[in-house]
Amino acid sequence: MNRYIDTGVDTNAQEFKALEFAVFCIENVAKELVVDGTAAYDMLAVQTDILQNYIIPCYDVLHTQGKEYIVNDLIDMLKAKGVSL
Repeated sequence: MNRYIDTGVDTNAQEFKALEFAVFCIENVAKELVVDGTAAYDMLAVQTDILQNYIIPCYDVLHTQGKEYIVNDLIDMLKAKGVSL
């Protein structure tokens, strides 16, 4: 029995991969800061423009880096933008 459900979403599309990467970033920043995903999203997308103007546009370069580098880079950016961690 095939359990695959066709959602009509092209999981190979660049936009989908960038969105998946954004979720990865949010989850891992949350884990590192010991906060929930909503708080991490708020820091990256509401309090700052890091999600919209860094993570998504720079997906091509960022996704080639290691998790530790990415998370530390994002946390450094949050600090530089004055976000209280």
